[in-house]
Amino acid sequence: MMNEIILGDAYKLIKEVPSKSVDLIITDPPYDLIDTGSGCFGNEARNYHAEYGSICGDDALKMAKKEDTCGYQESVRMIKIRKEISAISYSFDYSILSDMIRVCKIPNIYVWCSRSQLRRIIDFFDDAGLSIDLLEWHKTNPIPTCGSSYLHDTELCVFARGKGVVFNKGFDDKKHYFISKTNKEDKNDFKHPTIKPLEFIKSMIRNSSNEGGVVLDPFCGSGTTCMAAKELGRKYLGFEINERWHKIAVDRLNGIDANGQTSIFTDFGKLT
Repeated sequence: MMNEIILGDAYKLIKEVPSKSVDLIITDPPYDLIDTGSGCFGNEARNYHAEYGSICGDDALKMAKKEDTCGYQESVRMIKIRKEISAISYSFDYSILSDMIRVCKIPNIYVWCSRSQLRRIIDFFDDAGLSIDLLEWHKTNPIPTCGSSYLHDTELCVFARGKGVVFNKGFDDKKHYFISKTNKEDKNDFKHPTIKPLEFIKSMIRNSSNEGGVVLDPFCGSGTTCMAAKELGRKYLGFEINERWHKIAVDRLNGIDANGQTSIFTDFGKLT
């Protein structure tokens, strides 16, 4: 199973991973639809609240006619992305957290999450006796909100670890927060609506594993964690249930983006 991205259900596949065989887990599981925070949708210039309503079953076209903040063209865009978002936004089964702890040599787990998931994830790891840090991604160009709420400019990541886990030196990687624009370039290349910046994931891997270590991502998406692990000389394993994202992730590790374009640097290492 090593150095692969496997098509299938993470809740079943992780049962096949031997206990105490993984050095590090970094994952971005499905967000709960009831949450309106933490940048779940992640595509600029859209009416966030109207889009949320359309995903939850409202008629987007009728909403466009009723609300001044959302025009007809915007509602058409909502409909086009509706299936894409719903595919990654089904409810998260927290039972997998137990398996994440089981497969780690020492618990060493990063979980990106929405605000509605935050308390349950922290409580679970706290009850397991793990040390907990909260990391944040602050976006300098957040999606404009249409209601009386704070901007959806922050995404959250819980880091839980046991005693004796690897935590390498390096001042530049030790901040609790990342600041950048929305990850538009990677979204264009790999099409995933919640893709995380590669450099953020690399910093987590540098902090929390050594070269040759095994990095697992049970909810692989477009393959960012596996890509970062590969580039940093770690072994990797990913699970992805969606056939589209699975193909994109596998292609990505082979230097091909979702548009079928091949990087000129794919085989650069073989030339040196």
